[in-house]
Amino acid sequence: MTLSRRQFTVGASALLGAGSLMGARAAYAARNNELNILCWEGYNSEQVLGRYRDMHPDATVRAESGTSDPDMINKLRAGEVRVWDLINVNQPWARSQLYPAGLIRPMDKDRFMPFFDKMLPEFADPYPLAFAENGDLLGMPQRYGPFSFVVNTDKISRETAEDEGWNLFFDEKMKGRFGLLTYDNWNIIHLAMASGLNPFQAIEGDDQLKFKKTAEYIFSNARLLTDDLVAMNTALINGEIDAYFTGGVYTASPARFDGLTNVRAITPNSGPVDGKGGCVWIELTSVVNNPNPSELAQDFLEFVQTPEIAHAVAFTEGTYNPVAQMGNEEVMARFTQDELDAIQMDSLAEDMAKSADYEVVTSYADLIDIYTQARRS
Repeated sequence: MTLSRRQFTVGASALLGAGSLMGARAAYAARNNELNILCWEGYNSEQVLGRYRDMHPDATVRAESGTSDPDMINKLRAGEVRVWDLINVNQPWARSQLYPAGLIRPMDKDRFMPFFDKMLPEFADPYPLAFAENGDLLGMPQRYGPFSFVVNTDKISRETAEDEGWNLFFDEKMKGRFGLLTYDNWNIIHLAMASGLNPFQAIEGDDQLKFKKTAEYIFSNARLLTDDLVAMNTALINGEIDAYFTGGVYTASPARFDGLTNVRAITPNSGPVDGKGGCVWIELTSVVNNPNPSELAQDFLEFVQTPEIAHAVAFTEGTYNPVAQMGNEEVMARFTQDELDAIQMDSLAEDMAKSADYEVVTSYADLIDIYTQARRS
């Protein structure tokens, strides 16, 4: 796997499922026999989409997998609200951009609110970013994961890594002993945190200089730069590096599922975002404001809440993630102990409590320029 779904700034996407987009654009008749989903990988897998097709043999069900939240949102802005029925992106976008722009529509609260009661405590309140300020339900949470950095606990203990947090990478002994997983948007968030800055507030003046110095230090002292999580985990396992900057349960999970549980995602004990040093991504799936809507859209959202499919969503596509539905005993019963170890269920609630919600980076345009210059040098 050389391209990550978490590398938000990449612009390419691949069409998956039967048929073509031209067919999807043309097929406005019988919309209740058609469903088009714009999503991160996983929902388009045979384990998920194939089973839904089996339930609806007379329907045409397609999915396109994106590699960038903004890329998927821009498709809707360009007029593809007439194509898509569901969009699956990370947590800040529904409330801050999709709903205000009229790109998604409110969901049936009578139908979907009961599902929150069976979610994990972090989501059962229910999760605030799933709602508009007026109380409209904008999307259903499912996959999520803490995302900070990863260590080999044979070399660096979990306790040391959590206590040191981002300062770990500034230890003289770590020069040339860490990798940088080059997921640009996440790198910017993490470089800001490592600079003692909140990436979700404006970073200007002297604070930009702090960010610049941190970026230059990390790039100049990293032994390995790659966007391939498999290559990064391999370097960690082989002893080439002891840790990697930017990573989480999502990136560590394949190695852990293979039994290499010394590969561990770390969430710092403290940091600059209201005292939190970690960050968490949470996917929301929303109903597109298609002028010719398909009834299958909300049916699919109900379908992925079921125990069998919630588990399939969590363990698909070679990387593994917790799902909000694990608060349901029937869902949890489907996970083996090895699967729970792979997604670090032992510390998941604790890591969530130490993580800020992923948000849009306020000074992204300035910071990406600084980041790019540091990477080139």
